[in-house]
Amino acid sequence: MHDIAIIGAGPGGLVTALRLHQQGFRPTIYEAVAELKPLGVGVDIKTVGTKEFEELGLLEQFRAMSVEAVDSIFYNHFGQEIYAEKCGVHMGYLHEQRFVHRGLLQMMLYRTVLERLGDDAVVLGARVVRYAQDAEGVTLDIENRDGGAQQVRHEAVIAADGIKSAVRRQMHPNQAEPEFSGITMWRGTTLREPIRGGHTILHLGDPRISTMIIYPIAQNFEDSGLDLINWVVETNGEETVEDWNAVADPEEIIPAFDTLKLPFLDVQQLIQDAREVYLFPLTRHFPLDTWVDGRVVLLGDAAHAMYPRGGNGITQAMLDARVLTEKLIEHGDPATAFVEFDAARREIVNRITDNMRGEGYEVIRRMVAERTDGKPFDDIETVLPLAEADEIFSRYHALVGAPRPGHDAGEATGFRTWLENSEEVTA
Repeated sequence: MHDIAIIGAGPGGLVTALRLHQQGFRPTIYEAVAELKPLGVGVDIKTVGTKEFEELGLLEQFRAMSVEAVDSIFYNHFGQEIYAEKCGVHMGYLHEQRFVHRGLLQMMLYRTVLERLGDDAVVLGARVVRYAQDAEGVTLDIENRDGGAQQVRHEAVIAADGIKSAVRRQMHPNQAEPEFSGITMWRGTTLREPIRGGHTILHLGDPRISTMIIYPIAQNFEDSGLDLINWVVETNGEETVEDWNAVADPEEIIPAFDTLKLPFLDVQQLIQDAREVYLFPLTRHFPLDTWVDGRVVLLGDAAHAMYPRGGNGITQAMLDARVLTEKLIEHGDPATAFVEFDAARREIVNRITDNMRGEGYEVIRRMVAERTDGKPFDDIETVLPLAEADEIFSRYHALVGAPRPGHDAGEATGFRTWLENSEEVTA
């Protein structure tokens, strides 16, 4: 039985602990903060991620705290529809796509770890700052929140310590510093009536100016009878500190959507009514040539920090956890298991990371803006034919490990709702 340390009690580290526990391991998690709190805003969990929750025995808990995705619709900067597709089981997948508050999801996973592994499985207020290893194991240097320091010893270490990973910095000192992309991300939540029936993700705007993603992350939030709506705006901006929890003023971005008119939603009012807004610079963490150093391995954002686009960050960390656990079961030596994990996952995930820098399927909004010179269009079929858009989406879904069911089925996989023909737009 391997004595394994996990660094970081984010979703990736917690899911890894639960996966290992299923196979008889009892890892110890070291987390830098003294108290876990439900921080953050929304995340989009794709079908492969929902499958992972099912295998962890957490599907019903996950469903109870999240919102099912039914429709995904793309609009230009004038509110004209470009493309739409169904989501999850409504597309033909075996599992649902769901939206959830990241902090609430993390707290559910944290409670589950304590229930299944014991109250001492997570050590809070313990920041791992460096590691050293020999033929028998790994020594971790820890700075405690009370100002003290200690060393702990484990047979192997899984570093899920996030975008500012101290382990990645030590493992790859020449690749640790990210590069600012020139894009600033604004992330907020607003409490309001359901949008389009309450199960739609909206993709809005011209990426050359500003873009916005909107989706619900909780229904009847805190018994209010209203949906908690997550929204994300990207604009060109100055570099800021890479901190998911930096508070921002939404007034700065409201004018960016002067031309955007939707019959079922006032986007500017949505921003104005925000409960919380955070600012985050999009930075490029360049793909690594290995995630492994002997008995130490990187996982999740520590291994492959990617732009928070397309709902891949947490989902890919969950897939990391499953594959890593499988390799530890297959191999008695953790160092061998880590090398096999790296071989199975790194190249695939690096391709996804590169694709997210290139906008993923969101590229269709840029294509339309460029082909129309940023002006309204008369007929989308003459600008972006349905067959061309379908091909882009089919390639994307295959890339992230969820090939479209029946991707040659024409109207079943790509369709247009055309607002004037939709009965849901008044919802």
